[in-house]
Amino acid sequence: QVPLVESGGGSVQAGGSLRLSCEVSGYAQYTMGWLRRAPGKQLEGVAAIGSDGSTEYRDSVLGRFTISKDNAKNILYLQMNSLKPEDSGRYYCAADPRWFILLYSPDKSEYRGQGTQVTVAS
Repeated sequence: QVPLVESGGGSVQAGGSLRLSCEVSGYAQYTMGWLRRAPGKQLEGVAAIGSDGSTEYRDSVLGRFTISKDNAKNILYLQMNSLKPEDSGRYYCAADPRWFILLYSPDKSEYRGQGTQVTVAS
């Protein structure tokens, strides 16, 4: 598979916004998603989108984050609004053929990018 390549991370103040992007050519039939790892914490699933466009989010980001996919451009997005310091971490674009893996067993995801850093200052 073509490597997943993330972009769009950075540093913002609490309450700010960021949009992450990921090139996802060749993954049309996969569940795509975003994972994150905060310093000293386990990898966790943040949001997932199925090949049919259905979405799911972890509770802590509901109403603040939006996952979307541009199928014509093969780009996956994560729009992050109202960012909090606890959202800080390295964010990874991921793909897996199984719907439940990305949110519930993210360490088992079949494909994962190198990640992009997000830092939210209080």
